[in-house]
Amino acid sequence: MKKQYVILGLLLAGCLNFAQAQFTLDGEFRPRTEYRNGFGSLIADDADAGFGISTRVRLNTGYKTDTYKVFVSLQDIMVWGENRQILPYDQNNSFAVFQAWAEINLGEGFSTKIGRQVLSYDDQRILGGLDWAQQGRNHDAALLKYAKNGFALDFALAFNQDYSNPTGFVSTGTEYATTGLFSYKTMQMLHLNKKWENFTGSLLLLNNGFQKYDDTDAPDGVNNLTTVGTHLNFKKGKFGLAANAYLQTGERQGSVDVKGAYLLGLDLTYKASPKVGLGAGLEIISGNDADAGETSAFFPLYGTNHKFNGFMDYFYVSNHAEPTQIGLFDVHVSANFKLNDTSNLMIKALNFSGEQELTSGEKSLGTEVDLVYSKAFKGYKLVVGYSQMFASDGMYELKGVTEDAASDIQNWGWAMLVLKPKFLNGTK
Repeated sequence: MKKQYVILGLLLAGCLNFAQAQFTLDGEFRPRTEYRNGFGSLIADDADAGFGISTRVRLNTGYKTDTYKVFVSLQDIMVWGENRQILPYDQNNSFAVFQAWAEINLGEGFSTKIGRQVLSYDDQRILGGLDWAQQGRNHDAALLKYAKNGFALDFALAFNQDYSNPTGFVSTGTEYATTGLFSYKTMQMLHLNKKWENFTGSLLLLNNGFQKYDDTDAPDGVNNLTTVGTHLNFKKGKFGLAANAYLQTGERQGSVDVKGAYLLGLDLTYKASPKVGLGAGLEIISGNDADAGETSAFFPLYGTNHKFNGFMDYFYVSNHAEPTQIGLFDVHVSANFKLNDTSNLMIKALNFSGEQELTSGEKSLGTEVDLVYSKAFKGYKLVVGYSQMFASDGMYELKGVTEDAASDIQNWGWAMLVLKPKFLNGTK
């Protein structure tokens, strides 16, 4: 019943204040069907392909005055059939407050945004909203913002806790026991961006503190991992050029020293005609050639990793960086076709190899082909995708599956319907 009370409360609050300020209420209904026959990793020949349907539902409400804005986004992720009939509760407990923040206008170009929010910058390589994932990605943070004359500065701070005491605040200590997927205890972030006529440049400084433990498994400060780098974007006429350059240093979770870790990326685009866009690029992510107890492997952390290195998510989506740490060399080409006013087709081919050699000395990993077709209708959109992996010897070694045991076909198909209704769009 808590869900209904929250939603009704938001609706009531909006209606009562509609006359005094701008109130918006919109939503999202996004069911997606997936056929997984090698998504994320190589599937064995004697394994059955996965198939299922999930739906993301969001209800977003915003309230805006001259001095502040408030935004709340509620979401639930429902896998079809996960709850037995007449079950009185949500079995997977997926209902969540995806965003809940207030932004206060401080004047002279300054504002502050506090609460649960999406941190998405540049091409989302290091910090992104991960919208492809049904659950998305958010951060609990306080953000100081400045924007004026084409220059923007964002400074964020976060301090995370996972209280297990049902009464709320614990009386002593600030141990953060949540681990995995680079869950951080503290975060400091500075993002600078400057726009010119044909060129945009950004600088990112990100420090994440992970809970550190001493030999007795008692909390003992934090391991700080620092990521610093730049995103550059140039567009003029039919040509476009984008580049990424990032370095990582410090300590990962588990007090692993990081030295010399880097990511370099370069992408070229060319508008061949009003209906055809071409692209080519490469990305190099360092692997581990450091001594024992250290690593030189780079990890993209909190970006929209599904957007990069192939849609089949073979790399840097919680399944590649450990323990092999061979890094990645990704060379790709793409073509985008505007079929008509409402439909588009994207075709992309990517060739993968390790930045470091595998134990066998092999580097070649394979080639992936991605196709995505989208069709817009009146008020909704249909998106369909198909991907296939053509694995090389190195991929079998990396994923721990022999070629004889693996299926001859490694593919993935999906279809997604996207509806974003606007229930209310109040204006002063």
